[in-house]
Amino acid sequence: MNITKVGSTILVAVFSSVITVAAIGYFNGDYNSANRFATQQNTAKLSRFTNSKIALSSNLDFTYAASMTTPAVVHIKTTYNPKSVSNRNYGNDPFKDFFGNGFGYVDPYHNQPQESSGSGVIISDDGYIVTNNHVVENGDKLLVILSDKTEYEAKVIGLDPSTDLAVIKIEEKNLPFIIFGNSDSVKVGEWVLAVGNPFNLESTVTAGIVSAKGRNINILKDTDNKGVIESFIQTDAAVNPGNSGGALVNPNGELIGINSAIATPTGTFAGYSFAIPVNIVRKVVTDIMKFGSVKRGYLGIGIAEINAELAKAKGIENSKGVYIDTIYEGSAAEVAGLKIGDIITRINGMEVNTVPSLQEQVANFHPDDKITVSYLRNGSEKIASVVLKGREGNKKMDEESTASFALLGAQFGDLSPSDKKDLGLTGGAKILKIEDGKLARNTDIREGFIITKIDNKQILSVKDLKAALVNKKGGVMIEGTYADAPGQYFYAFGL
Repeated sequence: MNITKVGSTILVAVFSSVITVAAIGYFNGDYNSANRFATQQNTAKLSRFTNSKIALSSNLDFTYAASMTTPAVVHIKTTYNPKSVSNRNYGNDPFKDFFGNGFGYVDPYHNQPQESSGSGVIISDDGYIVTNNHVVENGDKLLVILSDKTEYEAKVIGLDPSTDLAVIKIEEKNLPFIIFGNSDSVKVGEWVLAVGNPFNLESTVTAGIVSAKGRNINILKDTDNKGVIESFIQTDAAVNPGNSGGALVNPNGELIGINSAIATPTGTFAGYSFAIPVNIVRKVVTDIMKFGSVKRGYLGIGIAEINAELAKAKGIENSKGVYIDTIYEGSAAEVAGLKIGDIITRINGMEVNTVPSLQEQVANFHPDDKITVSYLRNGSEKIASVVLKGREGNKKMDEESTASFALLGAQFGDLSPSDKKDLGLTGGAKILKIEDGKLARNTDIREGFIITKIDNKQILSVKDLKAALVNKKGGVMIEGTYADAPGQYFYAFGL
């Protein structure tokens, strides 16, 4: 036997065995560190996904919420006699810009009674209903149609234009009604349902999510100089003409808002709808039912949101909170020791980072109510106990508008009926005489100019002009026309 050959054969066999074992290990992944790492990474990714808090339920079901709420959402038909229609100034109604004709706009020159359509929400078994102010305002007859087609005439219990809410009542017992939820606990991304009567299609339910909170879309007019409250819940649930005053509910069937507006270039839904938070609704409804009007507490401050420009100018490092730029003499805030430059971060423990969110929280309270205000002063966190005052307890707030108005340096008058007819306007503030002031020094505006808008807010009278200047600081944009030179003119200056 050739020992050399035998040795070579054994060596080849051993080598082959090693290769085979290695190959098996390779394909099994035992010896491939790169493969093991990739497998571990994939497993980790899967683990992170499956252990996350994201819940995509295949059983998402809104039938319970729909069945609980549709019987309590009513259809409201408001009739306007010719005189009432003319008085409502629909030609430049801001709600017409958001809703189109179907939300109450009627021809003011029509000689026959006109009708608009909206929705409402039954909030008690004895017939109290909450809806939008603009659905029933100046109506001569209100007809409420329940989901079972039963019809009732309703009477107005109270109106609050500053929040665009109204309470009406029908005479009936044992009615279905909606339970109030808590809008403070609503989170962006949560599912919601909009229930109403779009295009006269009764008992319609649409679904979407909460897109944002604390939205201010500048749709409400401060007609009584008491300060409007706009802190809307924004959703992508479809809302159309006729939904106004209807319910925004969560999947549990609890009311979290009253649908009020849409932002649209066409008059129909374009992806953005807005609802009044139910915590504001609860306060307004309770006041109206108890007192006949809304009793609102005030801090007595002027506030501004903290943006990059303000932060740089004031040396603010933390962008959270709302900046106090005015303290009115004798106000609740002054008595509590708040000062200009303080940054309010919380009201009764609720975080506030925008002007609307702060207004929403304070609007939940009455005069003489005590609240806690958390704020930053020179970087240090402090808490003040504040006893709110009524508007009459903050006289300087009303005086401020007069002071800003005087800075314009002009005399103004309301438009006469003939001016309105000749120019096709529903109102405005006409400059009767220009004196020494901001207008003369900073613009080439002429006497006779008719102001129709300030900072894109509609001006129908001298009272509106004064109200638009409350707390106004910085740049002002005036828009209007001349009787002898029709067209749109713009003038800008600073206060």
